[in-house]
Amino acid sequence: MTTKLFDLKGKVVLVTGSSRGIGAAAAKLLAEQGAHVIVSSRKLEGCKNVVDIIHENGGSAEAIACHIGELEDVAKIFSTIRKKFGKLDILVNNAATNPFLGHVLDIDLKAYQKTVDVNLRGYFFMSVEAGKLMRENDGGVIINVASINAVHPVEQQGIYSITKAAVVNMTKVFAKECAQYNIRCNALLPGMTKTHFTEAFFVDENIYNTAVEGIPLKRHAEPEEMAGAVLYLASNASSYTNGACLVVDGGLTI
Repeated sequence: MTTKLFDLKGKVVLVTGSSRGIGAAAAKLLAEQGAHVIVSSRKLEGCKNVVDIIHENGGSAEAIACHIGELEDVAKIFSTIRKKFGKLDILVNNAATNPFLGHVLDIDLKAYQKTVDVNLRGYFFMSVEAGKLMRENDGGVIINVASINAVHPVEQQGIYSITKAAVVNMTKVFAKECAQYNIRCNALLPGMTKTHFTEAFFVDENIYNTAVEGIPLKRHAEPEEMAGAVLYLASNASSYTNGACLVVDGGLTI
């Protein structure tokens, strides 16, 4: 069953990390509104599965593999988009990594570098390349999926929380400098959402109960709930035009 909320017909959308979780839910919902969605992640097979679902529901989509931590991959996907479409209307930076769970004093250089390369450098250069295309085509929308960790760091997730805080400030920089080109940049800060990425919180009842205790609604979110927030920020109806952060964690907005 499709849900028509906004008209995105004719829009070209790129969603990274969209083979599952929040990215997949966002890709499906954006396609339901008429957009042509480029489903992207490191592994092509998972992307194709999402594309098949979109096609089955009458939507338009294609799969392109891209590891945003590899700058060659970033350059390649934007070269493909430029040649095939000549534009990009909406970028959803959603791909992320969290290879280290432990005390901040114990992280090694490899885990640190991997987290920064994907969560920060990847988002930055994806936004730069998207912004260039949008500048040439009278505007667009960049949405960075950060995390509630950006404002409330979680124990044992130090470097991940640091990169997500940096993403929030990066969003504000792009919003300020790109507004003159009619490019809107905003960040989404999901609270605890049930995805493959957060499965460690769901395998132990005590860990889960401790995690949800700090959430106003006392429950976790589903990917589809985050997708709705992405769609709102992607639509022209959104009033978030100045690098605001939409925090989906019990209804808080900053």
